[in-house]
Amino acid sequence: MHFNQTNHQKRNILVVDDTPDNLRLLSAMLTAQGFEVRKALNGKMALTACQMVLPDVILLDINMPGMDGYQVCQQLKADDKTSEVPVIFISALDDVVDKVKAFDVGGVDYIAKPFHGAEVVLRIENQINLRLLQVKLQEKNFLLQQALDNLQASQVQQIQNEKMVALGQLVAGLAHEINNPISFIYGNLQYAGQYVEDLVNIIEVYQQEYPKPTPKIQQIAKDVDLNFIIEDLQNLIGAMYRGSDRIREIVLALQHFSRHDEAEMKRVNIHEDMENTLVMLQHRLREAADRPAIVVVKDYGNLPLVTCYASELNQVFMHLLNNAIDAIDEGVRNQFSTPYSLLPTPQIRIHTEVTDLNLVKIAITDNGVGIEESLRSRLFDPFFTTKPVGKGSGLGLSISYQIIVQKHRGNISCNSSVGEGAEFAIEIPIEQPDISSQFSKSEKGLGTED
Repeated sequence: MHFNQTNHQKRNILVVDDTPDNLRLLSAMLTAQGFEVRKALNGKMALTACQMVLPDVILLDINMPGMDGYQVCQQLKADDKTSEVPVIFISALDDVVDKVKAFDVGGVDYIAKPFHGAEVVLRIENQINLRLLQVKLQEKNFLLQQALDNLQASQVQQIQNEKMVALGQLVAGLAHEINNPISFIYGNLQYAGQYVEDLVNIIEVYQQEYPKPTPKIQQIAKDVDLNFIIEDLQNLIGAMYRGSDRIREIVLALQHFSRHDEAEMKRVNIHEDMENTLVMLQHRLREAADRPAIVVVKDYGNLPLVTCYASELNQVFMHLLNNAIDAIDEGVRNQFSTPYSLLPTPQIRIHTEVTDLNLVKIAITDNGVGIEESLRSRLFDPFFTTKPVGKGSGLGLSISYQIIVQKHRGNISCNSSVGEGAEFAIEIPIEQPDISSQFSKSEKGLGTED
C-alpha cells in the first residue's frame, strides 16, 4: 500500500525513539511507502527538529530517559507553532492507563510495539487526512467569518445610508416649515418695534402737551402702570428679536448639519460643522436634575478648509459628542451618594490641530466614567455596545469607523482609563486624493481661525 501524496509533496514524518533499532525499522518502513522521514533519539532533539522543519505527523515513543513522551507532547501542544501537529504515541506497553494519559496530553492515536507495517502506515494516513480536513474546515470557517464580517459591514453601511437619507429629508422638511413662519416673525419684528416706538413718542408728546390728564385717563394709566409699560416695551421687543434670531440660527444649523443634497466631497470649515453639531446637542448639555451643566472647552487650532463628506463627518461628531455626554451622565450616576455641589464640573474638551503628517486631528475628551481596557479593542465592532439594553445599538462607533477610515482614509482611536474619562481622536487628510485635482491651487491652504 503506497500513500497517495497530496500536491505531489512527500509528507514529513518525525520519528522519536531512544532505541536506534526502532528508528531504523520505522524509517525504512515509512521511506518505502513514500514518506520523508526524520529521526530524533530524545525529546530535546525532537523539539529542536520541530522548530527547524514542521512535521506533518510525529511518531513519539513514551518511555524515554530525561524527558518522556508525555512531557514532549505537552511542550508541543503549548507552542502555537507545533500545537496542531498530530502526535501518535508508540510504546511497548499496552496498558489502558497509558492510553488514557496519551490522549489527555494531546495525542491523537496510540500504536503498540511490535510494529505492524500496514497498521502504522494506515494510522499515519488517517491522521494526515484528518489534518487536511481540519485545515480545509479552518479555511472555510475563515471564509465564512470574512463573509459574515462583510455582511455586517454592509448592514452597517446600509443603516448609515438610510439614516443619513432619512435624517436629511426630515431636517430639510422641518427647517423649511419652520423657516417660513420664523422669517415672517423676524422680518416684521423690526417694523413692530418701530411702530411701538412711534406710539410711545405720541404718548410722551400727549403727556407734555396735556400735563393734567382727565381723571379717567389718570385711572387707566394707573391701572395698566403706563410708565412700566413704556420702559419695558423696548426690552420685550428686543427679547423677541433675539429669540427669533436664535430660532433662525438653529434652523440654519439644522440645514448645515444635515447638508441635504450634498452627497459629494467638498471643502468645509471643520469648526463651523462642530459648532452646528453642538447647537443640535444644546438640550443635552444644559443643567439636569442630577448634574450641573456640561462645560464645553473649545481648544481650536488654525485649520485649513478640509475636503470631506461633510454630512457624514457631522454624523461622526454627533456620535462622539453623544457618547461623551452619556459617559459623563453614567459617571454622575456612579457617584449618586456624592452631594450635588461636590460633584466635579462635567466637561467635554474639543481639540483641533494640523499634525506633523499634514492630517487634521479632532480630539473629543470627556471626564466621564471611562472604558475598561478589555473593551476598547471591540469598541468599533458592529453591534457591540457597553451601554445597557435599550440604551445603545452598538452602531455609532462602527459607523464612525467606516466614515473616517474607509471613506476618508483616516484614523480613529480611543484612549481611556476607568474613572478618568475617555478621549476619541480622529485624523483625516486635508485633501482627499480622488478629488484634490478638482480644486485650483489657489484654494489650497485656505481656512479660518476660530
